[in-house]
Amino acid sequence: MIDAMSRTRSVLVVDDSAFMRKLIAEMIDAHPKFRVIGFARDGVDAMAQIGRLNPDILTLDLEMPKLDGLEVLGRVMAESPRPVVVLSAGGAQYGDATLRALELGAVDFVRKPSGPVSLDLPIVRERLIAALEAAARATLAPPPAIVAPAAPTVTAAAPHAQGAAVRIVVMASSTGGPRALAEIVPQLPATLSSAVVIAQHLPAEFTGALAERLARSSRIRVLEAEDGTPLCAGVVYIARGGVNARVAGSAGQAVLLQRSVEPRSGATPCADVLFESAAEAFGTSCVGVVLTGMGRDGAMGLRRIRSAGGRAIVQDEASSAIYGMPRAALLEAGADNVVSLSGMASAIIGMVPEERLEWLTA
Repeated sequence: MIDAMSRTRSVLVVDDSAFMRKLIAEMIDAHPKFRVIGFARDGVDAMAQIGRLNPDILTLDLEMPKLDGLEVLGRVMAESPRPVVVLSAGGAQYGDATLRALELGAVDFVRKPSGPVSLDLPIVRERLIAALEAAARATLAPPPAIVAPAAPTVTAAAPHAQGAAVRIVVMASSTGGPRALAEIVPQLPATLSSAVVIAQHLPAEFTGALAERLARSSRIRVLEAEDGTPLCAGVVYIARGGVNARVAGSAGQAVLLQRSVEPRSGATPCADVLFESAAEAFGTSCVGVVLTGMGRDGAMGLRRIRSAGGRAIVQDEASSAIYGMPRAALLEAGADNVVSLSGMASAIIGMVPEERLEWLTA
């Protein structure tokens, strides 16, 4: 098999700031596997340069004149698909646009540096190269089919339709995850007989926006989790970024704790931490799901779930933007079902059927 990084990849840098174009190019050109072949100062210029230069990868600013980044991304994916890495300003106010870019097909996003001599430059450089490496390995797929809810979306203020969860589904996703979740979660029924907890690798300011976006298109209730939240059936909890989510208690009496990062954790929230705690709390009533992403987070946790008698679902290679996490999970733990993205919601429902749970009695 030929290594996906065996050749140098050409990159077009798209940004309306001349300073930012120069800074990004310097970071990219310092790496031997990537070479900047051109620049675009706005969205219209970007489309022209793509046609002229045919770059392997784009880095794309979202806020630009004439044609903004989301419009450019939509046209690229429709007319000349290729991997795109979004360069986004930090802060929760940009979370919705960044997540929309990931849903449209951007492989990853990197927060822009705060200045030419800022202390975060080494971190930004490392993240940018990691995102470009993910882009070089990415499998492009059509945008997800966003399923309109069959009934009005349950709001965060509404009461729970079901009682304390006696079953749990825990899901792990990283690169490509927001796009995958935008297809899976809207297909889950409001009467799902399980709590669902999702560990998506994202910074803290983006997980709330992810929960809000999924809630708007879903029948099932979707919330960003809070520390100490009791787990209820028919609710999807998005674990907060920057901390680790851990299930405490037991089936019917479980809560979700969100604590500081443990030394072994890489990206957060850590799926292994979530999976292992869910296996301990729910045992045979636990289902683990590993979706697209780089690395191997979730692999050890999935093995723990299966050892406790729980079930395991892994996304297949063909539909994974990045096959790293699913592949590691299969090698480490195996699976009861290997499923394409389009069949993932049905596979989950098959293991935790759509039914109204009885309230647990003492």
